[in-house]
Amino acid sequence: MNRRRALIGAGAAGVLAAFGGVAGAGYAVLSDDRPLALVYRGPASCAGCSEAVAALLRGTPTGFRTEFCGPGEDVKVSADVLAKATVYAQPGGGDVRQAWRRVRGYAGDIRAFVHNGGHYLGFCLGAYLAGADSGFGLLTGVGVEGYIYSSEARVRDAADTVVGVDWRGRRRHMYFQDGALFRVRAGTSATVLATYDTGGAAAVVTGYGAGWVGLVGPHPEADLSWYADSGLTNPDGIRYDLGHDLIETTLRGG
Repeated sequence: MNRRRALIGAGAAGVLAAFGGVAGAGYAVLSDDRPLALVYRGPASCAGCSEAVAALLRGTPTGFRTEFCGPGEDVKVSADVLAKATVYAQPGGGDVRQAWRRVRGYAGDIRAFVHNGGHYLGFCLGAYLAGADSGFGLLTGVGVEGYIYSSEARVRDAADTVVGVDWRGRRRHMYFQDGALFRVRAGTSATVLATYDTGGAAAVVTGYGAGWVGLVGPHPEADLSWYADSGLTNPDGIRYDLGHDLIETTLRGG
């Protein structure tokens, strides 16, 4: 997936601050009791996608502090690190099966984190990776497939575009590139936040054990550079309220 192209910013506070580390002699470390969101950054994500998700999390009413985690980061994905976090976020990326090969070593730790009360957020590729097929296996009663392959889909290829969705009954638009569609089976306890034109779910929040999983097929985290780089315009303007709604609803448990 060829996207962004420019990083959003410097990110959040350093590792010591995030994990309550101690500074050198004679220095006091101010405590930061904001909840921690871990955002994957690495070969299973695309350039700029992780930074966009981190910015979205920092801008929520909850006001997360964020840390990037992954094979090339100072913070690795592990049970001990996840235990310090409220949220683990998996951003967009490329091919699902290739991405799965790069993250499957974390699967057991991520499943345990969510099952024990943690929160998983999946954006586009991250939503696909929540499923059972080449994924973390976080979904019960919710299937994941590609929207562009569904019957009556208005988008039939993987080119970057803008799609309209009905988000809590209001027509809105989001950046889209081969995003996920969710099939919620009858009797499943899940909150559908948004639907595509086909009526299929575009954003959903569902439980897993004692935790919660929030997934979205399009990209509510997309900033102006995403649209400019692709020659696209969002008729609603660049707004982040839909992404914030997804995050806060996941924290509330649907």
